[in-house]
Amino acid sequence: MNQAAVQNMQDDDAPIRTSLRDGVGTIELARPAVFNCLSRQMLSDIDHAMATFERDGARTVLVTASGRNFCTGAALDEVEQVRQGEAELCSFLALGHAVLDRIEAGPLPVVAAVQGLCLAGGIELALACDVVFAAEDARFGDQHAALGLIPGWGGSQRLTRTIGLRRALDLMYSARWIDAPAALQWGLVNHVVPAARLHDEALSYARQLATRSRAGLSAIKRLGRHAANAGQSLPDGLRLEQREAMHVLTGTDINEGLAAFRERRVPNFAR
Repeated sequence: MNQAAVQNMQDDDAPIRTSLRDGVGTIELARPAVFNCLSRQMLSDIDHAMATFERDGARTVLVTASGRNFCTGAALDEVEQVRQGEAELCSFLALGHAVLDRIEAGPLPVVAAVQGLCLAGGIELALACDVVFAAEDARFGDQHAALGLIPGWGGSQRLTRTIGLRRALDLMYSARWIDAPAALQWGLVNHVVPAARLHDEALSYARQLATRSRAGLSAIKRLGRHAANAGQSLPDGLRLEQREAMHVLTGTDINEGLAAFRERRVPNFAR
């Protein structure tokens, strides 16, 4: 597949739009009329896109959304349908978990660009990503408790690990929204930028990552995610780091990296 410019072949009614260009795979949530709520088809398409990017040599993934809002949660009409049968409900929950787990645990760094509302399932999606850019107008919240629900796609666990127990419980109990500066202060997002520059800033960051060694970035992601897991000990993490360092130092990208250092130029890692 030509990585210089790859566009998906979906029609205008597709729930997501995807592209792969210069090492950056882009997933755009494309249901703005319903606030980009996550349907089963949408989740399946995201999963397929991630698998395609991993197979076709992407270095990083950028998750964006069309319209005024990033995502306001699961498609409640589908929630109404699946809750009538235990097997179907279990399948719906498992699908959401599997897709977000793939984003979080997969080999590619994932950058999210969030504008407008990022609520419930939307915040669960953002939490599964590695780096989050937020527009100044972005608002974050977990709406589940207001509807008699709880997070079902990992939100309770990822939110608590990201911002701490007291803040996470407060956000989930109250179902209130916080603004982008508060989200930055709490560590929920990494960067806050003017809304007009959101896409360009996030894309520029993703493109920068795409110039790095894919093996190196994947190792860094594995190590960081391992360290963030509350059940992992420091000795286990240090042993994992040693194994990963051995793997990288005996790989092929290190040759280009050291040559570029000696020659005082930017590395050009093979794709």
